Amino acid sequence: MLSKVIIPVAGLGTRVLPASKAIPKEMLPVVDKPVIQHVVEEAARAGFRQIVLVTRSGKESIENHFDANYELEQMLALKNKTALLNAVENSLPKGIEVISVRQPSAKGLGHAVLCAAHVIGSEDFAVMLPDMVIDDEGLASDFSEMVKRYQKNGSGQIMVEGVPQEHVDRYGIVDCGGQQLTAGTGAPIHGMVEKPSVDQAPSNQAIVGRYILPNRVMELLKTTQPGAGGEIQLTDAMLELLSESTMEAYSMRGTVYDCGNKAGLLQANLAFGLKHPETADAMRDFLAKKTL
Repeated sequence: MLSKVIIPVAGLGTRVLPASKAIPKEMLPVVDKPVIQHVVEEAARAGFRQIVLVTRSGKESIENHFDANYELEQMLALKNKTALLNAVENSLPKGIEVISVRQPSAKGLGHAVLCAAHVIGSEDFAVMLPDMVIDDEGLASDFSEMVKRYQKNGSGQIMVEGVPQEHVDRYGIVDCGGQQLTAGTGAPIHGMVEKPSVDQAPSNQAIVGRYILPNRVMELLKTTQPGAGGEIQLTDAMLELLSESTMEAYSMRGTVYDCGNKAGLLQANLAFGLKHPETADAMRDFLAKKTL
């Protein structure tokens, strides 16, 4: 049974500087919730119960956000601010446990995942990148669909989305042997390439930052040598896994926002702000005035 998801949060957030100079990028807001809360809620909806944060010094506010704040909760209760009290108390979804481990040095995504090996033990697990916020409201949860596919066929799952061909050099790209993917479907992965040139890309299917992986990946990471940038890359371990077993690309239905960059963070706030009951009308009025 899948119950543990690793969320690496030790990054410096350079793409959103200076906003992330003193505030972890994962704590930047999308409307009234930090980015990391949106990601944890997505994990909870998919059935995961243990969130393993791979963190470092200076990121304590992430752990604090998911802890109780007794003084604040007591004040809200005394003032009968029930809605706000519920929002604060539900910052961490019911039944979810947060576990923190440290990444002592920045040695890549694969190294960050490996830092959680003692918590994962012999279990299969998921990895979620905290920059990526997915809006799949009104649709079957993409992450939940990945879980179902994994439980059905036992193949590792990687979430992908189609991107314009001229932008493939910005992403990790999967090779599905020429098979065309439509939203909500999957296909076997033949290979993966990190940021290929436009004319060398095997497809336009970009890795989104959601993975469901067999425990074997942990064993492979222990012997994975530093790759691009002198870092231990998760992609290298997954490529080695492909020589032993199958993995699938799952094409997402929802919309993903890369909140690790300024444009993506603004787009997410606009999209979610237009749905939030406290901000939707004001946002629509603002946009109407801007388009006149």
